[in-house]
Amino acid sequence: MLAASIFRPTLLLCWLAAPRAARPEALFHSRDRSDLAPSPLRRATPIADLLAAQRFLSKYGWAEGPPGAGFAAPVPRGPRRDGPPEGPRGAALAEALRRFQKVNALPASGRLDAATLAAMNRPRCGVPDTRPPLQAVSTAPRTPPPPPGPRPKARPKRFLHTLLRAPAGRQPEDAAQAGGAQAFAKRTLSWRLVGEGYSRQLSAEEQRHVFRLAFRMWSEVTPLTFREDLAGPGAMVDIKLGFGRGRHLGCPRVFDGVGQEFAHAWRLGDIHFDDDEHFTPPTSNRGISLLKVAVHEIGHVLGLPHSYRAGSIMQPNYLPRGPAFELDWSDRKAIQRLYGSCAGSFDTAFDWIRQERNPHGDATARFSTYLFRNSWYWLYENRNNRTRYGDPLPILTGWRGVPAQNIDAFVHIWTWRRDERYFFKGNRYWRYDSDRDQAYTEDEQGHGYPRLISEGFPGIPSPLDTAFYDRRKQLIYFFKGSWVFAFDVNRNQVLGSSPKKMTEVFPAIEPRNHPLRSLDAAYYSYAHRAVFLFKGSTYWRVASAEDRQRRPGLPPNGLFPRQPISEKWFDVCDVHTSTLTMS
Repeated sequence: MLAASIFRPTLLLCWLAAPRAARPEALFHSRDRSDLAPSPLRRATPIADLLAAQRFLSKYGWAEGPPGAGFAAPVPRGPRRDGPPEGPRGAALAEALRRFQKVNALPASGRLDAATLAAMNRPRCGVPDTRPPLQAVSTAPRTPPPPPGPRPKARPKRFLHTLLRAPAGRQPEDAAQAGGAQAFAKRTLSWRLVGEGYSRQLSAEEQRHVFRLAFRMWSEVTPLTFREDLAGPGAMVDIKLGFGRGRHLGCPRVFDGVGQEFAHAWRLGDIHFDDDEHFTPPTSNRGISLLKVAVHEIGHVLGLPHSYRAGSIMQPNYLPRGPAFELDWSDRKAIQRLYGSCAGSFDTAFDWIRQERNPHGDATARFSTYLFRNSWYWLYENRNNRTRYGDPLPILTGWRGVPAQNIDAFVHIWTWRRDERYFFKGNRYWRYDSDRDQAYTEDEQGHGYPRLISEGFPGIPSPLDTAFYDRRKQLIYFFKGSWVFAFDVNRNQVLGSSPKKMTEVFPAIEPRNHPLRSLDAAYYSYAHRAVFLFKGSTYWRVASAEDRQRRPGLPPNGLFPRQPISEKWFDVCDVHTSTLTMS
Protein backbone atom coordinates (compact mmCIF):
# COMPACT_ATOMS: atom_id res chain seq x y z
CA MET A 1 0.00 0.00 0.00
CA LEU A 2 2.86 2.36 0.87
CA ALA A 3 4.54 1.65 -2.47
CA ALA A 4 1.30 2.29 -4.32
CA SER A 5 0.72 5.56 -2.48
CA ILE A 6 4.23 6.74 -3.43
CA PHE A 7 3.89 5.48 -7.03
CA ARG A 8 0.70 7.46 -7.84
CA PRO A 9 2.13 10.95 -6.98
CA THR A 10 5.27 10.03 -8.92
CA LEU A 11 3.19 9.23 -12.04
CA LEU A 12 1.30 12.48 -11.63
CA LEU A 13 4.50 14.50 -11.38
CA CYS A 14 5.92 12.77 -14.47
CA TRP A 15 2.76 13.45 -16.41
CA LEU A 16 2.80 17.15 -15.44
CA ALA A 17 6.46 17.45 -16.38
CA ALA A 18 6.10 15.66 -19.72
CA PRO A 19 6.27 17.87 -22.85
CA ARG A 20 2.86 18.76 -24.28
CA ALA A 21 1.86 18.83 -27.94
CA ALA A 22 1.88 22.38 -29.31
CA ARG A 23 -1.55 23.99 -29.30
CA PRO A 24 -2.76 25.11 -32.73
CA GLU A 25 -3.08 28.80 -33.39
CA ALA A 26 -6.53 30.18 -32.58
CA LEU A 27 -8.41 30.73 -35.80
CA PHE A 28 -10.33 33.77 -34.60
CA HIS A 29 -9.69 34.75 -31.00
CA SER A 30 -9.38 32.82 -27.74
CA ARG A 31 -12.38 30.58 -27.18
CA ASP A 32 -13.70 28.09 -24.65
CA ARG A 33 -15.39 25.73 -27.15
CA SER A 34 -18.63 25.90 -25.22
CA ASP A 35 -20.55 26.46 -28.45
CA LEU A 36 -19.43 23.08 -29.84
CA ALA A 37 -21.61 21.13 -27.41
CA PRO A 38 -24.96 20.26 -29.01
CA SER A 39 -27.86 22.14 -27.47
CA PRO A 40 -31.45 22.97 -28.40
CA LEU A 41 -32.04 25.94 -30.67
CA ARG A 42 -32.29 29.18 -28.76
CA ARG A 43 -34.74 31.90 -29.71
CA ALA A 44 -34.01 35.58 -29.51
CA THR A 45 -35.90 37.44 -26.79
CA PRO A 46 -38.46 39.69 -28.51
CA ILE A 47 -38.17 43.44 -28.08
CA ALA A 48 -41.44 44.18 -26.31
CA ASP A 49 -40.95 47.17 -24.00
CA LEU A 50 -39.22 50.51 -23.71
CA LEU A 51 -36.14 49.17 -21.91
CA ALA A 52 -35.53 46.56 -24.62
CA ALA A 53 -36.05 49.24 -27.27
CA GLN A 54 -33.46 51.44 -25.53
CA ARG A 55 -30.95 48.59 -25.66
CA PHE A 56 -31.72 48.02 -29.35
CA LEU A 57 -31.24 51.69 -30.25
CA SER A 58 -27.94 51.81 -28.34
CA LYS A 59 -26.65 48.53 -29.78
CA TYR A 60 -27.28 49.51 -33.38
CA GLY A 61 -26.01 53.05 -33.22
CA TRP A 62 -29.19 55.10 -32.98
CA ALA A 63 -28.31 56.46 -29.53
CA GLU A 64 -25.15 57.91 -28.04
CA GLY A 65 -24.65 55.20 -25.46
CA PRO A 66 -26.18 52.31 -23.51
CA PRO A 67 -29.18 52.86 -21.25
CA GLY A 68 -28.05 55.21 -18.49
CA ALA A 69 -25.33 56.86 -20.60
CA GLY A 70 -27.56 58.87 -22.89
CA PHE A 71 -31.09 57.84 -21.94
CA ALA A 72 -33.26 57.97 -18.89
CA ALA A 73 -32.95 55.23 -16.32
CA PRO A 74 -34.84 51.96 -16.98
CA VAL A 75 -38.57 52.29 -16.85
CA PRO A 76 -39.95 51.04 -13.50
CA ARG A 77 -42.52 48.30 -13.28
CA GLY A 78 -46.08 49.47 -13.61
CA PRO A 79 -48.47 50.43 -16.38
CA ARG A 80 -46.92 50.09 -19.83
CA ARG A 81 -45.66 53.31 -21.40
CA ASP A 82 -45.10 53.69 -25.13
CA GLY A 83 -43.62 57.16 -24.93
CA PRO A 84 -40.20 58.26 -23.63
CA PRO A 85 -39.85 59.64 -20.11
CA GLU A 86 -39.77 63.35 -19.42
CA GLY A 87 -36.63 65.49 -19.44
CA PRO A 88 -33.52 65.77 -21.63
CA ARG A 89 -32.87 62.04 -21.66
CA GLY A 90 -36.43 61.38 -22.69
CA ALA A 91 -36.02 63.90 -25.50
CA ALA A 92 -32.88 62.04 -26.66
CA LEU A 93 -34.79 58.76 -26.71
CA ALA A 94 -37.68 60.33 -28.64
CA GLU A 95 -35.24 61.74 -31.20
CA ALA A 96 -33.55 58.33 -31.61
CA LEU A 97 -36.97 56.71 -32.10
CA ARG A 98 -37.92 59.31 -34.72
CA ARG A 99 -34.70 58.72 -36.65
CA PHE A 100 -35.23 54.97 -36.59
CA GLN A 101 -38.88 55.33 -37.62
CA LYS A 102 -38.04 57.67 -40.48
CA VAL A 103 -35.54 55.35 -42.21
CA ASN A 104 -37.96 52.45 -41.78
CA ALA A 105 -40.75 54.39 -43.53
CA LEU A 106 -42.82 54.65 -40.33
CA PRO A 107 -44.61 57.71 -38.92
CA ALA A 108 -41.87 59.59 -37.04
CA SER A 109 -43.85 60.01 -33.82
CA GLY A 110 -41.02 59.38 -31.38
CA ARG A 111 -43.26 56.95 -29.52
CA LEU A 112 -42.74 53.21 -29.20
CA ASP A 113 -45.77 51.85 -31.04
CA ALA A 114 -46.50 48.35 -32.38
CA ALA A 115 -45.14 49.10 -35.87
CA THR A 116 -41.84 50.32 -34.42
CA LEU A 117 -41.52 47.21 -32.24
CA ALA A 118 -42.22 45.02 -35.29
CA ALA A 119 -39.44 46.81 -37.21
CA MET A 120 -37.01 46.26 -34.34
CA ASN A 121 -37.81 42.54 -34.23
CA ARG A 122 -37.18 41.88 -37.93
CA PRO A 123 -34.16 39.67 -38.80
CA ARG A 124 -31.14 41.87 -39.28
CA CYS A 125 -27.38 42.22 -39.53
CA GLY A 126 -25.47 42.85 -36.31
CA VAL A 127 -23.39 45.74 -37.68
CA PRO A 128 -24.67 49.10 -36.33
CA ASP A 129 -26.90 51.04 -38.71
CA THR A 130 -25.34 54.40 -37.99
CA ARG A 131 -22.92 55.94 -35.55
CA PRO A 132 -23.72 59.19 -33.77
CA PRO A 133 -21.10 61.95 -34.01
CA LEU A 134 -18.44 62.27 -31.30
CA GLN A 135 -19.09 58.80 -29.88
CA ALA A 136 -18.28 56.50 -32.78
CA VAL A 137 -17.97 52.90 -31.63
CA SER A 138 -15.61 50.48 -33.38
CA THR A 139 -17.04 47.20 -34.64
CA ALA A 140 -13.66 45.50 -34.32
CA PRO A 141 -13.62 42.80 -31.62
CA ARG A 142 -12.01 43.78 -28.37
CA THR A 143 -9.29 41.59 -26.98
CA PRO A 144 -10.51 39.79 -23.82
CA PRO A 145 -8.52 40.49 -20.62
CA PRO A 146 -5.49 38.20 -20.27
CA PRO A 147 -5.63 35.40 -17.68
CA PRO A 148 -3.55 35.67 -14.52
CA GLY A 149 0.09 34.75 -14.85
CA PRO A 150 2.76 35.44 -17.48
CA ARG A 151 1.34 37.22 -20.49
CA PRO A 152 1.84 35.68 -23.94
CA LYS A 153 3.77 37.56 -26.55
CA ALA A 154 1.51 40.15 -28.18
CA ARG A 155 0.50 39.49 -31.78
CA PRO A 156 0.12 42.38 -34.22
CA LYS A 157 -3.44 43.14 -35.26
CA ARG A 158 -4.27 41.40 -38.49
CA PHE A 159 -4.75 43.29 -41.75
CA LEU A 160 -3.96 46.77 -40.41
CA HIS A 161 -1.18 47.00 -42.99
CA THR A 162 -3.66 46.34 -45.81
CA LEU A 163 -6.42 48.70 -44.69
CA LEU A 164 -6.17 52.30 -45.82
CA ARG A 165 -8.52 55.21 -45.55
CA ALA A 166 -10.21 55.84 -48.89
CA PRO A 167 -9.03 58.86 -50.92
CA ALA A 168 -10.87 62.09 -50.27
CA GLY A 169 -14.01 62.45 -52.31
CA ARG A 170 -14.46 58.70 -52.81
CA GLN A 171 -16.32 57.80 -49.63
CA PRO A 172 -19.89 56.50 -49.40
CA GLU A 173 -22.56 59.10 -48.75
CA ASP A 174 -22.88 58.10 -45.10
CA ALA A 175 -19.21 57.28 -44.55
CA ALA A 176 -18.93 59.97 -41.92
CA GLN A 177 -21.57 58.23 -39.85
CA ALA A 178 -19.81 54.91 -40.35
CA GLY A 179 -16.59 56.19 -38.86
CA GLY A 180 -14.87 56.84 -42.22
CA ALA A 181 -14.71 54.52 -45.19
CA GLN A 182 -11.84 52.06 -45.32
CA ALA A 183 -10.68 49.90 -48.21
CA PHE A 184 -8.15 47.14 -48.75
CA ALA A 185 -5.00 48.39 -50.44
CA LYS A 186 -4.39 45.19 -52.39
CA ARG A 187 -6.58 43.88 -55.17
CA THR A 188 -6.39 40.11 -54.64
CA LEU A 189 -7.85 39.02 -51.31
CA SER A 190 -7.80 35.56 -49.75
CA TRP A 191 -10.65 34.03 -47.77
CA ARG A 192 -11.32 30.87 -45.77
CA LEU A 193 -14.22 29.11 -44.07
CA VAL A 194 -12.36 28.06 -40.94
CA GLY A 195 -12.29 24.42 -39.93
CA GLU A 196 -14.06 24.81 -36.61
CA GLY A 197 -16.58 27.28 -38.01
CA TYR A 198 -18.59 25.07 -40.40
CA SER A 199 -22.38 25.09 -40.16
CA ARG A 200 -24.38 22.04 -39.11
CA GLN A 201 -27.11 22.82 -41.66
CA LEU A 202 -25.44 22.58 -45.08
CA SER A 203 -22.68 20.33 -46.34
CA ALA A 204 -19.14 21.70 -46.25
CA GLU A 205 -19.02 21.90 -50.05
CA GLU A 206 -22.39 23.69 -50.19
CA GLN A 207 -21.14 26.31 -47.74
CA ARG A 208 -17.91 26.92 -49.64
CA HIS A 209 -19.81 27.04 -52.95
CA VAL A 210 -22.14 29.72 -51.58
CA PHE A 211 -19.21 31.78 -50.33
CA ARG A 212 -17.42 31.48 -53.67
CA LEU A 213 -20.58 32.81 -55.35
CA ALA A 214 -20.85 35.67 -52.84
CA PHE A 215 -17.26 36.79 -53.35
CA ARG A 216 -17.66 36.48 -57.11
CA MET A 217 -20.66 38.85 -57.08
CA TRP A 218 -18.46 41.61 -55.68
CA SER A 219 -15.64 40.66 -58.04
CA GLU A 220 -17.98 41.11 -61.03
CA VAL A 221 -18.34 44.84 -60.31
CA THR A 222 -14.91 45.83 -58.91
CA PRO A 223 -11.21 45.38 -59.78
CA LEU A 224 -11.01 42.94 -56.84
CA THR A 225 -10.46 39.20 -57.15
CA PHE A 226 -11.00 36.74 -54.30
CA ARG A 227 -9.02 33.54 -53.81
CA GLU A 228 -10.02 30.73 -51.48
CA ASP A 229 -7.01 29.83 -49.33
CA LEU A 230 -7.29 26.35 -47.81
CA ALA A 231 -3.73 25.71 -46.70
CA GLY A 232 -1.82 28.94 -46.02
CA PRO A 233 -1.00 30.28 -42.54
CA GLY A 234 -4.16 31.48 -40.82
CA ALA A 235 -2.65 34.87 -40.01
CA MET A 236 -2.18 35.55 -43.73
CA VAL A 237 -5.82 34.98 -44.69
CA ASP A 238 -7.55 38.31 -45.33
CA ILE A 239 -11.17 37.33 -44.68
CA LYS A 240 -12.21 34.51 -42.34
CA LEU A 241 -15.76 33.18 -42.15
CA GLY A 242 -17.38 30.90 -39.61
CA PHE A 243 -20.64 29.77 -38.00
CA GLY A 244 -21.35 29.66 -34.28
CA ARG A 245 -24.11 29.78 -31.66
CA GLY A 246 -24.40 32.04 -28.63
CA ARG A 247 -20.83 32.52 -27.46
CA HIS A 248 -18.99 31.66 -30.63
CA LEU A 249 -15.48 31.52 -32.05
CA GLY A 250 -14.01 33.63 -29.25
CA CYS A 251 -16.04 36.64 -30.40
CA PRO A 252 -17.02 39.31 -27.82
CA ARG A 253 -20.47 39.58 -29.42
CA VAL A 254 -22.98 36.88 -28.41
CA PHE A 255 -25.53 35.62 -30.92
CA ASP A 256 -29.13 35.83 -29.73
CA GLY A 257 -30.59 32.65 -31.29
CA VAL A 258 -33.33 32.31 -33.88
CA GLY A 259 -34.62 35.70 -34.98
CA GLN A 260 -33.18 39.22 -34.94
CA GLU A 261 -29.38 39.22 -35.43
CA PHE A 262 -28.24 36.57 -37.92
CA ALA A 263 -24.64 37.63 -38.68
CA HIS A 264 -22.03 40.30 -38.06
CA ALA A 265 -18.74 41.36 -39.63
CA TRP A 266 -15.60 43.19 -38.58
CA ARG A 267 -13.80 45.71 -40.71
CA LEU A 268 -10.61 43.75 -40.10
CA GLY A 269 -11.90 40.79 -42.05
CA ASP A 270 -13.92 38.33 -39.95
CA ILE A 271 -17.54 37.32 -40.67
CA HIS A 272 -19.64 35.28 -38.24
CA PHE A 273 -23.02 33.64 -38.92
CA ASP A 274 -25.52 32.59 -36.24
CA ASP A 275 -25.90 28.84 -36.72
CA ASP A 276 -29.21 28.89 -34.83
CA GLU A 277 -30.73 30.56 -37.90
CA HIS A 278 -32.18 28.47 -40.75
CA PHE A 279 -29.70 29.24 -43.55
CA THR A 280 -30.56 27.83 -46.97
CA PRO A 281 -28.78 27.49 -50.34
CA PRO A 282 -29.51 29.81 -53.31
CA THR A 283 -31.85 27.26 -54.88
CA SER A 284 -34.29 27.49 -51.96
CA ASN A 285 -36.94 30.14 -51.39
CA ARG A 286 -37.37 29.18 -47.73
CA GLY A 287 -35.46 30.18 -44.61
CA ILE A 288 -32.69 32.80 -44.80
CA SER A 289 -30.60 32.79 -47.96
CA LEU A 290 -26.97 32.24 -46.96
CA LEU A 291 -25.88 33.80 -50.25
CA LYS A 292 -27.72 37.07 -49.61
CA VAL A 293 -26.42 37.31 -46.05
CA ALA A 294 -22.85 36.50 -47.15
CA VAL A 295 -22.92 39.12 -49.92
CA HIS A 296 -24.17 41.68 -47.39
CA GLU A 297 -21.50 40.87 -44.78
CA ILE A 298 -18.70 40.84 -47.37
CA GLY A 299 -19.85 44.32 -48.32
CA HIS A 300 -19.16 45.41 -44.72
CA VAL A 301 -15.70 43.82 -44.73
CA LEU A 302 -14.91 45.67 -47.97
CA GLY A 303 -15.88 48.97 -46.34
CA LEU A 304 -19.58 49.56 -47.04
CA PRO A 305 -21.96 50.76 -44.30
CA HIS A 306 -25.65 50.00 -44.18
CA SER A 307 -27.84 51.62 -46.82
CA TYR A 308 -31.54 52.46 -46.74
CA ARG A 309 -32.07 52.54 -50.50
CA ALA A 310 -34.78 50.18 -51.75
CA GLY A 311 -33.22 47.21 -53.52
CA SER A 312 -29.78 47.58 -51.93
CA ILE A 313 -28.17 44.40 -50.58
CA MET A 314 -26.70 46.60 -47.81
CA GLN A 315 -30.05 47.27 -46.13
CA PRO A 316 -29.71 46.26 -42.46
CA ASN A 317 -32.79 44.01 -42.45
CA TYR A 318 -33.20 40.75 -44.32
CA LEU A 319 -35.80 41.06 -47.07
CA PRO A 320 -37.24 37.75 -48.28
CA ARG A 321 -37.40 37.56 -52.06
CA GLY A 322 -36.95 35.04 -54.85
CA PRO A 323 -33.88 32.78 -54.82
CA ALA A 324 -32.24 34.78 -57.66
CA PHE A 325 -30.89 38.26 -56.97
CA GLU A 326 -28.08 40.60 -57.99
CA LEU A 327 -26.31 43.70 -56.76
CA ASP A 328 -28.33 46.88 -57.06
CA TRP A 329 -26.99 49.83 -59.04
CA SER A 330 -26.47 51.76 -55.79
CA ASP A 331 -24.35 48.91 -54.36
CA ARG A 332 -22.20 48.84 -57.50
CA LYS A 333 -21.57 52.57 -57.36
CA ALA A 334 -20.89 52.55 -53.60
CA ILE A 335 -18.23 49.83 -53.85
CA GLN A 336 -16.69 51.48 -56.92
CA ARG A 337 -16.27 54.72 -54.98
CA LEU A 338 -13.92 52.74 -52.73
CA TYR A 339 -12.10 50.55 -55.26
CA GLY A 340 -12.67 52.21 -58.63
CA SER A 341 -14.15 50.79 -61.82
CA CYS A 342 -12.85 47.93 -63.93
CA ALA A 343 -10.61 48.99 -66.78
CA GLY A 344 -9.08 46.91 -69.52
CA SER A 345 -8.91 46.20 -73.21
CA PHE A 346 -11.03 43.90 -75.39
CA ASP A 347 -9.79 41.36 -77.91
CA THR A 348 -12.97 41.83 -79.91
CA ALA A 349 -16.43 43.33 -79.52
CA PHE A 350 -19.55 42.88 -81.62
CA ASP A 351 -23.32 43.02 -81.73
CA TRP A 352 -24.96 39.65 -82.36
CA ILE A 353 -27.97 40.26 -84.61
CA ARG A 354 -30.93 37.94 -84.84
CA GLN A 355 -34.25 38.32 -86.61
CA GLU A 356 -37.51 37.66 -84.80
CA ARG A 357 -41.16 38.09 -85.70
CA ASN A 358 -43.56 40.05 -83.54
CA PRO A 359 -47.14 38.89 -82.80
CA HIS A 360 -48.28 40.54 -86.06
CA GLY A 361 -45.80 38.53 -88.12
CA ASP A 362 -43.50 41.45 -88.87
CA ALA A 363 -39.76 40.76 -88.86
CA THR A 364 -37.73 42.71 -86.32
CA ALA A 365 -34.01 42.71 -85.60
CA ARG A 366 -32.76 42.07 -82.06
CA PHE A 367 -29.18 42.42 -80.94
CA SER A 368 -26.95 41.57 -77.99
CA THR A 369 -23.48 42.99 -77.40
CA TYR A 370 -20.60 40.62 -76.62
CA LEU A 371 -17.15 41.57 -75.34
CA PHE A 372 -14.22 39.12 -75.50
CA ARG A 373 -11.01 39.30 -73.47
CA ASN A 374 -8.41 36.52 -73.25
CA SER A 375 -10.44 33.32 -72.72
CA TRP A 376 -13.56 35.00 -71.26
CA TYR A 377 -16.60 36.77 -72.64
CA TRP A 378 -19.33 39.05 -71.32
CA LEU A 379 -22.86 39.74 -72.54
CA TYR A 380 -23.49 43.46 -72.23
CA GLU A 381 -27.06 44.45 -71.42
CA ASN A 382 -27.43 47.72 -73.33
CA ARG A 383 -30.87 48.38 -71.88
CA ASN A 384 -29.47 48.24 -68.32
CA ASN A 385 -26.05 49.59 -69.33
CA ARG A 386 -24.06 46.92 -67.55
CA THR A 387 -22.83 43.35 -67.94
CA ARG A 388 -25.09 40.37 -67.36
CA TYR A 389 -25.12 38.96 -63.84
CA GLY A 390 -22.92 35.85 -63.78
CA ASP A 391 -20.46 36.98 -66.44
CA PRO A 392 -17.70 36.51 -67.49
CA LEU A 393 -17.89 32.96 -68.78
CA PRO A 394 -15.27 30.85 -70.61
CA ILE A 395 -15.46 31.22 -74.40
CA LEU A 396 -15.43 27.43 -74.67
CA THR A 397 -18.76 27.15 -72.85
CA GLY A 398 -20.66 29.67 -74.95
CA TRP A 399 -19.11 29.52 -78.44
CA ARG A 400 -18.55 25.96 -79.54
CA GLY A 401 -15.88 25.32 -82.10
CA VAL A 402 -14.17 28.72 -82.16
CA PRO A 403 -10.71 29.38 -80.65
CA ALA A 404 -10.78 29.27 -76.85
CA GLN A 405 -8.85 32.50 -76.33
CA ASN A 406 -7.32 35.62 -77.87
CA ILE A 407 -9.72 36.00 -80.82
CA ASP A 408 -8.56 38.76 -83.17
CA ALA A 409 -11.80 39.84 -84.83
CA PHE A 410 -15.47 39.12 -85.54
CA VAL A 411 -17.34 40.12 -88.70
CA HIS A 412 -21.04 39.76 -89.49
CA ILE A 413 -21.69 40.13 -93.23
CA TRP A 414 -25.32 41.16 -93.46
CA THR A 415 -26.84 41.96 -96.88
CA TRP A 416 -30.10 41.11 -98.65
CA ARG A 417 -28.52 37.85 -99.84
CA ARG A 418 -26.00 37.01 -97.15
CA ASP A 419 -26.14 36.50 -93.41
CA GLU A 420 -22.74 35.13 -92.38
CA ARG A 421 -20.68 35.38 -89.19
CA TYR A 422 -16.91 34.89 -89.02
CA PHE A 423 -14.31 34.72 -86.25
CA PHE A 424 -10.64 35.43 -87.04
CA LYS A 425 -7.49 34.35 -85.24
CA GLY A 426 -3.93 34.16 -86.54
CA ASN A 427 -3.98 33.27 -90.24
CA ARG A 428 -7.33 31.42 -90.14
CA TYR A 429 -11.03 32.15 -89.80
CA TRP A 430 -14.12 30.21 -88.68
CA ARG A 431 -17.69 30.58 -89.92
CA TYR A 432 -20.32 30.35 -87.17
CA ASP A 433 -23.70 28.63 -87.53
CA SER A 434 -26.15 30.76 -85.53
CA ASP A 435 -28.98 28.21 -85.84
CA ARG A 436 -26.97 25.34 -84.35
CA ASP A 437 -24.92 27.67 -82.13
CA GLN A 438 -21.55 26.24 -83.14
CA ALA A 439 -18.81 26.78 -85.69
CA TYR A 440 -19.17 25.14 -89.08
CA THR A 441 -16.91 22.24 -89.92
CA GLU A 442 -18.22 22.50 -93.51
CA ASP A 443 -20.69 24.96 -95.01
CA GLU A 444 -23.33 24.53 -97.74
CA GLN A 445 -20.76 25.24 -100.47
CA GLY A 446 -18.55 22.42 -99.18
CA HIS A 447 -15.91 24.71 -97.67
CA GLY A 448 -14.23 23.14 -94.66
CA TYR A 449 -13.41 25.24 -91.59
CA PRO A 450 -11.25 26.74 -90.30
CA ARG A 451 -9.85 28.23 -93.54
CA LEU A 452 -6.89 30.43 -94.34
CA ILE A 453 -7.73 34.13 -94.40
CA SER A 454 -5.85 34.47 -97.68
CA GLU A 455 -8.25 31.95 -99.30
CA GLY A 456 -11.55 33.44 -98.19
CA PHE A 457 -10.50 37.09 -98.14
CA PRO A 458 -7.83 37.50 -100.84
CA GLY A 459 -5.47 40.40 -100.32
CA ILE A 460 -6.01 40.60 -96.55
CA PRO A 461 -2.85 40.09 -94.45
CA SER A 462 -2.69 38.00 -91.29
CA PRO A 463 -2.64 37.98 -88.39
CA LEU A 464 -5.12 40.85 -88.06
CA ASP A 465 -5.47 43.44 -85.34
CA THR A 466 -9.24 43.72 -85.70
CA ALA A 467 -12.06 44.28 -88.21
CA PHE A 468 -15.65 45.50 -88.49
CA TYR A 469 -18.37 45.44 -91.16
CA ASP A 470 -19.89 48.67 -92.52
CA ARG A 471 -23.40 47.62 -93.56
CA ARG A 472 -24.20 50.84 -95.43
CA LYS A 473 -21.14 50.61 -97.65
CA GLN A 474 -21.05 46.79 -97.58
CA LEU A 475 -17.34 46.93 -96.80
CA ILE A 476 -15.26 45.12 -94.22
CA TYR A 477 -12.53 47.29 -92.70
CA PHE A 478 -9.54 45.12 -91.73
CA PHE A 479 -6.88 46.72 -89.49
CA LYS A 480 -3.24 45.69 -89.49
CA GLY A 481 -0.67 47.88 -87.73
CA SER A 482 -1.21 51.44 -89.00
CA TRP A 483 -2.96 50.26 -92.20
CA VAL A 484 -6.63 49.82 -93.09
CA PHE A 485 -7.83 47.44 -95.84
CA ALA A 486 -11.32 48.07 -97.23
CA PHE A 487 -12.78 44.78 -98.53
CA ASP A 488 -15.79 44.71 -100.90
CA VAL A 489 -17.96 41.76 -99.83
CA ASN A 490 -19.91 41.73 -103.12
CA ARG A 491 -16.81 41.52 -105.33
CA ASN A 492 -14.81 39.57 -102.75
CA GLN A 493 -11.75 41.75 -103.19
CA VAL A 494 -9.83 44.62 -101.63
CA LEU A 495 -10.67 48.05 -103.01
CA GLY A 496 -8.10 49.30 -105.46
CA SER A 497 -7.35 52.30 -103.25
CA SER A 498 -6.45 50.09 -100.27
CA PRO A 499 -4.54 49.85 -98.07
CA LYS A 500 -4.51 53.33 -96.58
CA LYS A 501 -3.09 54.76 -93.39
CA MET A 502 -5.49 54.65 -90.45
CA THR A 503 -4.98 58.39 -89.94
CA GLU A 504 -6.23 58.94 -93.51
CA VAL A 505 -9.31 56.71 -93.35
CA PHE A 506 -10.18 57.70 -89.76
CA PRO A 507 -8.67 61.16 -89.20
CA ALA A 508 -8.45 62.76 -85.76
CA ILE A 509 -10.92 65.54 -85.04
CA GLU A 510 -8.49 66.94 -82.46
CA PRO A 511 -4.78 66.99 -83.38
CA ARG A 512 -2.60 64.27 -81.83
CA ASN A 513 -5.63 62.44 -80.41
CA HIS A 514 -5.55 59.22 -82.40
CA PRO A 515 -4.74 55.52 -81.79
CA LEU A 516 -2.36 55.60 -84.79
CA ARG A 517 -1.77 51.84 -84.98
CA SER A 518 -2.33 48.38 -83.43
CA LEU A 519 -5.99 48.54 -82.41
CA ASP A 520 -7.35 45.97 -79.98
CA ALA A 521 -10.93 45.92 -81.28
CA ALA A 522 -13.46 47.78 -83.44
CA TYR A 523 -17.20 47.39 -83.90
CA TYR A 524 -20.40 49.06 -85.00
CA SER A 525 -22.78 49.45 -82.06
CA TYR A 526 -26.48 49.26 -82.91
CA ALA A 527 -27.27 50.59 -79.44
CA HIS A 528 -25.21 53.76 -79.97
CA ARG A 529 -25.50 53.85 -83.79
CA ALA A 530 -21.80 54.48 -84.06
CA VAL A 531 -18.46 52.80 -84.76
CA PHE A 532 -15.98 52.50 -81.89
CA LEU A 533 -12.22 51.84 -82.02
CA PHE A 534 -10.57 50.38 -78.91
CA LYS A 535 -6.96 50.48 -77.76
CA GLY A 536 -5.85 49.72 -74.23
CA SER A 537 -8.35 51.12 -71.75
CA THR A 538 -9.61 53.88 -74.06
CA TYR A 539 -11.92 54.20 -77.06
CA TRP A 540 -12.54 56.60 -79.93
CA ARG A 541 -15.99 57.09 -81.45
CA VAL A 542 -16.22 57.53 -85.21
CA ALA A 543 -18.31 60.52 -86.33
CA SER A 544 -21.56 59.35 -87.91
CA ALA A 545 -23.63 60.90 -90.68
CA GLU A 546 -25.89 62.42 -88.01
CA ASP A 547 -22.84 63.97 -86.29
CA ARG A 548 -21.76 65.57 -89.57
CA GLN A 549 -25.25 66.98 -90.14
CA ARG A 550 -25.08 68.66 -86.74
CA ARG A 551 -21.46 69.74 -87.26
CA PRO A 552 -20.82 70.15 -91.00
CA GLY A 553 -17.10 70.81 -90.45
CA LEU A 554 -16.38 67.30 -89.19
CA PRO A 555 -14.26 65.13 -91.51
CA PRO A 556 -15.75 61.85 -92.85
CA ASN A 557 -15.05 59.03 -90.35
CA GLY A 558 -13.46 61.55 -87.98
CA LEU A 559 -12.45 60.27 -84.55
CA PHE A 560 -13.76 62.11 -81.52
CA PRO A 561 -11.20 62.45 -78.68
CA ARG A 562 -10.37 59.37 -76.62
CA GLN A 563 -12.52 58.41 -73.63
CA PRO A 564 -12.12 55.75 -70.88
CA ILE A 565 -13.83 52.45 -71.72
CA SER A 566 -14.96 52.14 -68.09
CA GLU A 567 -17.11 55.26 -68.43
CA LYS A 568 -19.05 53.85 -71.39
CA TRP A 569 -19.19 50.09 -70.72
CA PHE A 570 -19.66 49.39 -67.03
CA ASP A 571 -18.61 46.42 -64.88
CA VAL A 572 -16.54 44.50 -67.44
CA CYS A 573 -14.54 42.93 -64.63
CA ASP A 574 -12.25 39.92 -64.40
CA VAL A 575 -12.90 37.27 -61.75
CA HIS A 576 -10.62 34.69 -60.17
CA THR A 577 -10.13 31.67 -62.43
CA SER A 578 -11.45 29.34 -59.71
CA THR A 579 -14.93 30.87 -60.11
CA LEU A 580 -15.15 30.89 -63.91
CA THR A 581 -17.28 27.76 -64.18
CA MET A 582 -19.71 28.60 -61.37
CA SER A 583 -23.44 28.95 -62.00
